[in-house]
Amino acid sequence: MLIVADENIPLLDSFFGDIGEIRRVNGRTLAPDQVRDADILLVRSVTRVDRQLLEGARVRFVGTATIGTDHIDQAWLQEQGIGFAAAPGCNAVSVAEYVLSVLSLYAEKRGIEDWSSLTVGIVGVGNVGGELARMLERLDFTVKLCDPPRQEAEEEHAEEFVPLAEALECDVVTLHTPLTRTGDHPTNRMIAGSELAALGQDQLLINAGRGEVIDGEALLARLQQADSPTVVLDVWEHEPRINPDLLDRVWLATPHIAGYSLEGKMQGTEMIYQALCRYLGLPVRKKAGQFLPEPALSKVSFTSSADEDEAVQVALRACYDPRRDDARLRLTMRGNPEERAQAFDRLRRDYPVRRECSSLKVQLKGSSKSIQDSFRAIGFKLKI
Repeated sequence: MLIVADENIPLLDSFFGDIGEIRRVNGRTLAPDQVRDADILLVRSVTRVDRQLLEGARVRFVGTATIGTDHIDQAWLQEQGIGFAAAPGCNAVSVAEYVLSVLSLYAEKRGIEDWSSLTVGIVGVGNVGGELARMLERLDFTVKLCDPPRQEAEEEHAEEFVPLAEALECDVVTLHTPLTRTGDHPTNRMIAGSELAALGQDQLLINAGRGEVIDGEALLARLQQADSPTVVLDVWEHEPRINPDLLDRVWLATPHIAGYSLEGKMQGTEMIYQALCRYLGLPVRKKAGQFLPEPALSKVSFTSSADEDEAVQVALRACYDPRRDDARLRLTMRGNPEERAQAFDRLRRDYPVRRECSSLKVQLKGSSKSIQDSFRAIGFKLKI
């Protein structure tokens, strides 16, 4: 059995080596002749999987190690009788921690001592948005949820959701929707001229969902105005050929890596491995946890004199500080467009190991229940 797989999917040999022969490929440039003799195809979001790629191939199962599926023509796969699986929620914690780190830095930038005084509008409340909401609410943030499809489908919980206009009134607006172009609530360029005009200079806009959810040209025009909001982008229109002028205008810029924790990536591999085993009728023998290495930073300690918010944010940034990824991305903007695009992809391919907060043990000496609850809300392991 031949398994063609994106070279950037981690632990391919560990999970799939005893199922079949593995051929690693560049997912961005994958061509039909590279998959014609494959039985199994494993991809990420950079590969469009449709008739054009697979017609005439012997592929009978496609797995994407991502939460999003807008790069997969699922209807065509179903018509052809090709099995399919994604990895919904695999990196939800990773993206939520990314947003928390950004909020930490934003509160510092604004001189806000109590970061939980910021109101947060979450647009798109699926696996990622839901995980973020749970963390923020446990940290005593005021959170407003916007998800029209869920609001319509869950009539008994409809009052828990607000319209987009109300979410856009929050101090922080963070986007976590899938990319959809059809239906009653398409998200393609959902945030455009009028929505951006509603955001002021005392607000923060974060996009860690899909780049095309924001109209890039409208955003660039808005950021050239004096009263523009602060903007953080992890996802971009036209990746990997992102707009360097837009990058120059945003506060923090990262190369589509919000969900790139080691745990998140490994869980994505595990989920498509499990789905393939079910498809083939094989026993599921492996779990991501058995392959996790020891973290480089395993323990931090705080005494009773530590300020609660400051201690939480120190530990959070010890696990992940987006300013490092921002600096790396800005350095890639040298050179011509093709060189920049290749550099963007290299940043993702060669991304350094980043561990989630659950990998870090926090020792608290003489601490209050409040600070313990804050650390637990984010997922740290506690030693008291």
